[in-house]
Amino acid sequence: MPVSDSRAGAGRAVPFDLMPTAAAVVDEQGAVVGWSDEAARLLGRTAGEVLGRPISALLAPGQDGLLPPRGGSERSAAGLSSGAVVRAVHRDGRVLTLGVQASALADVSGSRRWHLSAIDLGGAPWWRASHSVVERFLTRSPYGIAVLDTDLRYVWLNGTLERMAGVSLEERLGHRMREVLPKLSPYQVERQLQSVLDTGVPVLNFEYRGYVPIDPGREHAFSTSILRLDDDAGRVLGVCYISVDITDRWRTRERLTLLTESGTRIGTTLDLEATARELTEVAVPGLADLALVDLLDPVLQGDEPAPPGRHDPPPLRRMAHLSVRTGNPEVVVAIGGDPCYPASSPMIRCLAEEGPVLQPSLAGQPWTEQDAVRGESRATWDLHSLMAVPVRARGTVLGVAVFIRSGGSDPFESEDLALAEELVSRAAVCLDNARRYTREHRMALTLQRSLLPQFLPVLPAIDAAYRYLPAAADGSAGGDWFDVLPLSGARVALVVGDMVGHGINAAAAMGRLRTAVHTLADMDLPPDELLAHLDDLVLRLVDERSAQQGDAETATTAHGATCLYVVHDPATGHCTMARAGHPAPAIITPDGRVTFADLPPGPPLGVGTLPFESAEFDLPEGSVLALFTDGLLSGAGLAPEVAGERLRAALENVRPGLEHACDDILAAMLPDGPDDDAVLLLARTHGLAADRVVTWELPSDPAVVAEARSLAAGALTAWGLDDLVFTTELVVSELVTNAIRYGSAPVTLRLINQAVLICEVSDGTSTSPRLRHARTTDEGGRGLFLVAQLCRRWGTRYTGSGKIIWAEQNVP
Repeated sequence: MPVSDSRAGAGRAVPFDLMPTAAAVVDEQGAVVGWSDEAARLLGRTAGEVLGRPISALLAPGQDGLLPPRGGSERSAAGLSSGAVVRAVHRDGRVLTLGVQASALADVSGSRRWHLSAIDLGGAPWWRASHSVVERFLTRSPYGIAVLDTDLRYVWLNGTLERMAGVSLEERLGHRMREVLPKLSPYQVERQLQSVLDTGVPVLNFEYRGYVPIDPGREHAFSTSILRLDDDAGRVLGVCYISVDITDRWRTRERLTLLTESGTRIGTTLDLEATARELTEVAVPGLADLALVDLLDPVLQGDEPAPPGRHDPPPLRRMAHLSVRTGNPEVVVAIGGDPCYPASSPMIRCLAEEGPVLQPSLAGQPWTEQDAVRGESRATWDLHSLMAVPVRARGTVLGVAVFIRSGGSDPFESEDLALAEELVSRAAVCLDNARRYTREHRMALTLQRSLLPQFLPVLPAIDAAYRYLPAAADGSAGGDWFDVLPLSGARVALVVGDMVGHGINAAAAMGRLRTAVHTLADMDLPPDELLAHLDDLVLRLVDERSAQQGDAETATTAHGATCLYVVHDPATGHCTMARAGHPAPAIITPDGRVTFADLPPGPPLGVGTLPFESAEFDLPEGSVLALFTDGLLSGAGLAPEVAGERLRAALENVRPGLEHACDDILAAMLPDGPDDDAVLLLARTHGLAADRVVTWELPSDPAVVAEARSLAAGALTAWGLDDLVFTTELVVSELVTNAIRYGSAPVTLRLINQAVLICEVSDGTSTSPRLRHARTTDEGGRGLFLVAQLCRRWGTRYTGSGKIIWAEQNVP
């Protein structure tokens, strides 16, 4: 039966199907004068069997009459007009329960008749039998329900939907959603409506957001399910959608999602600035349009700040800020600057009171007018709502986080403040961890720098330059070290080593090994023997520390360390070197040719399996030795062979000068900084001039001592060192006498005039002299004592053919 609504558009009919209803017409005497086909189907009686008979004959025994008695009033029939339940007898004897409604009719003769409509209550569900029940169900539903025609125009909606959006039925009828709710994502919704209309596939729980007239200043979220309306014949009547406001649930879900994300996005590093930036990236745009993080000054140094006061605002430093607008145009303080908040501002209040501050509206706030720049920014970008939350961890306030909304964003609510507190509390723990790491890192770097050479000694035998780069990845203190050590006989030792790992344990272990190398170098041990002693030291360290639970990491750091030890003798141009698992040095000859020393690798320190072997090289004067740690090769991310060839190319193309050469090598090998600590030590060798060294072979005869004194005095006079003649004669006399008396041939005297005057006497035995403290009654035993008193230092070194006793004097 077509039904049309003029407001839905002229000439447009909307078909609706009605449930089957049995109909009969009864005259004033109660006789049946009309009988429908549906009535015949319902009771199984044809019109011929019923017409003219009393309607009461169809009722079950004991059932009251359907119609009022003749002459009865209209009031007596009022009950039937609103419907009644009666029992009627089917032709087969079954008793049916019918819902009957009577309507009074008048014909042309003026006689009154009754139109009876009946349905089988036993075969029809209540929602089809009772229109009023269905109507009350739809109108009183807590969900908003609307029916749209095939043009997606409203034809019906319930009161809940009206109240949900603030748009009445009259305003919607005949209109599309885009016309009455333009800010509620109408095109997005209509695409879903059209899809259901075309395909018949329902859409469930489709969510969308927007603004509705009843609450225009706050964004709402809705969940909508859509189904198509078809009749029994398959005709498409329109679509129906059921909608519910899920704003609170949506906001809760968004907050939970933000909190979940914060767990993986905040605190990925132990860097204060990076952690602060991560907090702003989580908060914008999920929580705020602008987020600022300011930390107290001492935090940046790794120190624990004192409790801030309200009347004496502490200095803050801007660590991070982020806006929804490109370039952060609202920000008035650069990264690293002091925001200088007014004492009455929410930021200073939350620091002093150690509690969050929520200002839903910034309009009329006095503190915003105290700073013209901030006031202009607030007005320009419509900054209208603010939250300030103290960054507090382990009972200590580290700074403040500020969240601001602007433009059309909703003002902050108490739920937003709770979310901000949770985010900041998580970030605060990460920031405090970063602060503690900064403190420990600073201590480790201080320790490491104190253990490394503060400057390179100026030695005639070499010119040296170095570069030390900590790991770029985390900047942590490492265990790489180097040294340039003056040795006896004008020789010089070059040392480069690398510990396993980073941090204060690596720095401490490095300090122990470096000290040991100094001590062993003073003993004038050959490179292979020195490494063997160093290996023994590491093994003892591992054994000691492994027995102490707290120092296991230090032991692990020392185990597997590498070292390269090189000794250069400028008097002969001879170079001896040995390595313990360390990269071999590169040698650049004066003509620019680059080679890597063919040096037995040796095991890392602490392994204690294979012996160390030395290799000897004759270096032309002006050759450059390049010593380095593996961080120089691994930082390029290349295979060792490829990295070695790149280093060779870099060494072949460096600029003149060792300092320039260091810069060129690092630029070629580590353009982005090293992944591990890297040390580069360059040393250009120099020989001794022929006129600065004299050597005499002496017979093993006590009478030669006087001649040795005379030869030494003549050499010193030739060098212009007359002031040292007397002491040098005494030293030569004692050393030559000892060599002749306690040693064996050959006996050699050598004088070297460099930065110091060096006197060396060698013989063919390996017996070590001993400094004695003679008593007043002893006639001898004072020789080496006199040497020790007259010279700046003295000592013994062993050679393949014997030993050398040497003594050094300062040159005036």
